[in-house]
Amino acid sequence: MSDDAFARHRSLLFTVAYEMLGSTTDAEDVVQETWLRWAGVDHEDVRDPRAYLVRIVTRQALNRLRSLARRREEYIGEWLPEPLVTGPDVAADVELAESVSIAMLTVLETLGPAERAVFVLREVFEISYEEIAEAVGKTPAAVRQIAHRARDHVAARRPRMPVSTTEQQEAVERFLAAARQGDLQGLLDVLAPEVVLVSDGGGVVPATRRPIEGSERVAGLLIGVARLADIEVHAVWLNGWPGARIDLRGELDTAVSLVVEDGRITRIYAVRNPHKLAGLDGVAALTRT
Repeated sequence: MSDDAFARHRSLLFTVAYEMLGSTTDAEDVVQETWLRWAGVDHEDVRDPRAYLVRIVTRQALNRLRSLARRREEYIGEWLPEPLVTGPDVAADVELAESVSIAMLTVLETLGPAERAVFVLREVFEISYEEIAEAVGKTPAAVRQIAHRARDHVAARRPRMPVSTTEQQEAVERFLAAARQGDLQGLLDVLAPEVVLVSDGGGVVPATRRPIEGSERVAGLLIGVARLADIEVHAVWLNGWPGARIDLRGELDTAVSLVVEDGRITRIYAVRNPHKLAGLDGVAALTRT
């Protein structure tokens, strides 16, 4: 029976952990730690297995998030979340897709651990203030204040995502076609003038250490990449939105996530650190329920 309860909520637990940590590897570790703690309790005493498991996974993710802080401060270059290949079910849930987008996860990185936990549990999973208070070890009143502060912080920084994926998909298709053909004008037409490209190599592979701004600079860099020999660009659903994977000489090289506003690409996230690309091996099961 205990195995059934954990298995039933495993995708939810992974989603909570992933949104709090931005790392598939760390999220999987936290889910495994949650299972070990769940296996060690008397399940007859647990009235609401879902709430209990979410509480455990939140505490474990908070512990992991605090321990990761120093590692991320010492990270070489820009730090981006680990991308995931997702199915159409995630794209169909617009709120879930926005919450797990690389753009949103990058914004969540600017929150403190407690603020991130409260924001994710309240805004994404609609968990009550009382349950969140138990999970993070604070009073409901304190959690309300943290939630308000976190909402304002995120609202000031979050990109405006389209309600439908149609606009996003059309812009991404134009972008990929221009990139494949090395079409400079085609790229300039689909890139917003103020577009920003952020690249994460983690010091393991070459990547720009700082964001590149402006359509001409970004397009010039992309044209240089397009001219590489043995390069293939494939459309793929990343974190609930249309994106791309780049293969070089038959090997996965880069995952590309894009933000589209008013039919043009405003932000490009290029994850090149090979340690962050394991989530592209299969389709991730994400859910808010």
